[in-house]
Amino acid sequence: MASARRKGRTITLQALYEIDAAGHDPEVTLERLLEETPLPEAAQGFARNLLRGILSHHQEIDRAVQKAAPTWPVDQMARVDLNILRLAIFEILFDNEVPLKVAINEAIELAKTFGSDNSPKFVNGVLGAIVTEFQSQARRS
Repeated sequence: MASARRKGRTITLQALYEIDAAGHDPEVTLERLLEETPLPEAAQGFARNLLRGILSHHQEIDRAVQKAAPTWPVDQMARVDLNILRLAIFEILFDNEVPLKVAINEAIELAKTFGSDNSPKFVNGVLGAIVTEFQSQARRS
């Protein structure tokens, strides 16, 4: 059975995808999804914090994606892959609530569930490049 946090990530991913694909209001979209899929209060709060954080750091996250995957323009990436990356990058670079390996593993699991056959490898490669850069910058600081 999936953990409450994994379910929160899944709901957040679904909201990000809908927001990205259809341009729906973020808060309304997330609240509707939370009503359709009841979660414990802690997981609901987790999903809300993820979505708000991702949206507030959207441009920085997309720049990190573009830097890590320069041959794949962000606007040409599969939406599901891009939104999985956005979720994981927020957790890695800004949230710091989970260890790096957990954030990466959760992203790969989402990619296996919602992406194409190549999504887990792509997500792992992009996140690996971002973590390498993040750790390199941390050593220089």
